[in-house]
Amino acid sequence: MARRVAALTLDTLAELPLPCRSCVFWELDAVAGRDACRNGDTGLEKEAWLSQILLDWGSAGTVLYVDDALAGFAIYAPASYLPRVQAFPTAPVSPDAVVLATGRILPRYIGLGLGKVLVQAVAKDVMKRGFRALEAFGDSRWSQPGCVWPTDFLQAVGFTVVREHPRHPRLRLDLRSTVTWRSDVEAAVERLMGAIRPEPVPPVPAAVRDGMTPIETE
Repeated sequence: MARRVAALTLDTLAELPLPCRSCVFWELDAVAGRDACRNGDTGLEKEAWLSQILLDWGSAGTVLYVDDALAGFAIYAPASYLPRVQAFPTAPVSPDAVVLATGRILPRYIGLGLGKVLVQAVAKDVMKRGFRALEAFGDSRWSQPGCVWPTDFLQAVGFTVVREHPRHPRLRLDLRSTVTWRSDVEAAVERLMGAIRPEPVPPVPAAVRDGMTPIETE
């Protein structure tokens, strides 16, 4: 089962499942979001948001493929690019963190550990950009796929609650202080990208190479 990750671009946005590819829950505030839904402009608003953040900040998402088929995705950005953050009772997000806003693993790939792979790929990108953490808002009453991560999922992949709430706690994954986890991230992403090199083979002793048996020493 070959896995690879790619950046979220306008091209890969078109591959996301409906309604995710045109959902603007995070990208617009509540009023603007309702207007976009009423006018049927959510797809255009999503593309405009992505185009702007690509210019300002770079890719704001990771897309995960298995055998070249879409298996999942995650969208993340600094809080200033996600107006809906301010509507959560546990806001604001810490200034040293990027918000892991939303994402999904497609149903046929659930149970294969790909959620953790996806979060690890996001963490790799966030660390390269100099941020110290990922933060996310959980849904502690999650019952079906939506725009907010299930709290249980976030905790399962290493997030811890930093501000309690009965419905929408804020959770954090500290990337720089968790050295072991960071090493795991590096290894996982290298495997995804096919960058793991085979271990070097030790040189064959000259005696063995010439057909002789080496002398054993104590």
